Amino acid sequence: MTNTADTVRISMWSGPRNISTAMMRSFSSRPECRVVDEPFYAYYLARTGLPHPMHEDVIASQSTDWRVVADELNASLPDGSSLYIKHMTQHMLEEVDFGVFRAHANVFLIRDPKLVIASYAAKWDRISTDDIGIKRQTEIFEEIRKLTGSPPPVVEAEDILKNPEAALKKLCATLDLEWRSEMLSWPKGRHPEDGVWADHWYASVEASTGFAPFEEREVTLSPEQSELLEEQLPYYEKLRRYKI
Repeated sequence: MTNTADTVRISMWSGPRNISTAMMRSFSSRPECRVVDEPFYAYYLARTGLPHPMHEDVIASQSTDWRVVADELNASLPDGSSLYIKHMTQHMLEEVDFGVFRAHANVFLIRDPKLVIASYAAKWDRISTDDIGIKRQTEIFEEIRKLTGSPPPVVEAEDILKNPEAALKKLCATLDLEWRSEMLSWPKGRHPEDGVWADHWYASVEASTGFAPFEEREVTLSPEQSELLEEQLPYYEKLRRYKI
């Protein structure tokens, strides 16, 4: 089932430690919109065997077959409704056929990789190019561009935090969605759509009721993390050229 004039599926492609969960909160505040939190996470862990926090809980909570997940995401939507899907790009392994996202409104959410690395390292001691997901994000961007014939829109976390209303209005216009001021706030606490992994990762967003005020952050990286940063920068800069 594809999008129609009365329905839209938004696939938001992000790496970890971005404002991806806050963006999911924002779209969940639209009355017509249902959100899905990282639907390919269990598939990713089952295939890679990576010992992520709450590994067994995540695998038990979702299908581990990417085809089943894709079919669920492409099931019929009620007229006038929208579906917002929060994707982590590192979850999408090489075997996934991106044709299943051809009719989605695909958007790429980026963030300065220096901030991503610092934030991720504070939550888990394993960190690599595959974990950060920016390289994979660039590869998926190219896959979607080939499928659709045009570059998908890119939004940057810092732009949204500096002026949420202006940035979200621009994004809604790009997606041909009516602007809804409800997108600027949400109820505090755990939301029913949150994945089971929220216990480990979502403390900050659960304490929030809207986008955090923008703050310039000074971060210090270890030599190994600085080397990792240098590997990420070309991919980040490539995607930044397509910002709306």
